[in-house]
Amino acid sequence: MRLRHAGGGTVHLGYCTNVHPAEDLAGIIGQLDTYALPVREALGSDRLGLGLWLAAPVAAELAADPALRRRLRTELDARGLEVVTLNGFPYAAFQAPVVKKDVYHPDWTTEQRLTYTLDLARVLADLLPDDAVRGSISTLPLAWRQPWDTDRADASRRRLDQLAAGLAAVQRDTGREVRVGFEPEPGCVVESTGQAAALLSGMDTERLGICLDLAHLACAWEDPVAALDRLRAAGLPVVKVQVSAAVEAADPVGGAEALHRWVEPRFMHQTRGAGCAGGSDPADEAYAADDLDEALDRALPGPWRVHYHVPLHAPPEEPLGSTLPVLRAALRALYTGPTAGCDHLDVETYTWGVLPAARRPGTDAELAGGIAAELAFARDELVGLGLTPESTVNTGVTR
Repeated sequence: MRLRHAGGGTVHLGYCTNVHPAEDLAGIIGQLDTYALPVREALGSDRLGLGLWLAAPVAAELAADPALRRRLRTELDARGLEVVTLNGFPYAAFQAPVVKKDVYHPDWTTEQRLTYTLDLARVLADLLPDDAVRGSISTLPLAWRQPWDTDRADASRRRLDQLAAGLAAVQRDTGREVRVGFEPEPGCVVESTGQAAALLSGMDTERLGICLDLAHLACAWEDPVAALDRLRAAGLPVVKVQVSAAVEAADPVGGAEALHRWVEPRFMHQTRGAGCAGGSDPADEAYAADDLDEALDRALPGPWRVHYHVPLHAPPEEPLGSTLPVLRAALRALYTGPTAGCDHLDVETYTWGVLPAARRPGTDAELAGGIAAELAFARDELVGLGLTPESTVNTGVTR
């Protein structure tokens, strides 16, 4: 979906396909019919944005073969779908039975991460709608925090320089601009906007910037206005926003029984108490756990925020809640000024398949319906801030 900001300019809104397991081209095209097309139809939109997740093998295959890229673009167009952003955080096997810390490998100290990201940039340049100003790719915030030393920091800086040079080459070859956003996340080298300002300032900000995940922002106990001010002061552009909400427990002791129902084996659910630093420094270990079961075992002081993306329109039942107030404050700060704070928005609830059983969709149709409801929620929030849905011309054939 596209919306027009009151100050001018198009804001692209879509959903991230890392919720789906497909990792080859046939599977990716299949999921367009199973999920994306029903979502678009449920929304009554003539064009739906997708934040595609392409695992490393299929990204390499597409990057090496212009004919395959044209085929994928044709398949998207035929269904009224468009792609302005890719999720380049997970490298592969993101919906495997156990992911946990594997999602942080390979990291930005490695050649593999650089190659994968530049493959994505080459693919995205050919998928971008003709009238799109630019494309974006989100990626991990350098690495998991351990191990990290001067040698690894120096290696990552070299990779970022190579990344900027590679993106410039893509633009020279294709005429399309693609930017990469590093996504602060709890437990990583860059957990907060303060760490982003300290560790990422000085990179090529014409092509590199920040992907601001609103659930992560909440889990770091950051104030959205202060966080955005911090990034602006550091000269770090927000190239992509992931519209997401996390689990919140005002009273973890009273809510322990409910919280136990959210413990699951696939993903990391970093948990942070309100005593964490909130933007500038690494999280205080007394208020931080790397997973929800650890937080429960250690009885961290509350209140808690848990890195567990929950459907925007369906927060957990009491005594738990979600971080929607942070999401709303961030969107208000981004979109009520004279210009839009970011032109790429991606709803990224990748956890539908691991929600507590009573909340988990049981069929493909139920999942598509849930995704559509989230997108409608996000659209309505933006309309409430003064953005206007754009009507686009669908030249494809809906099937």
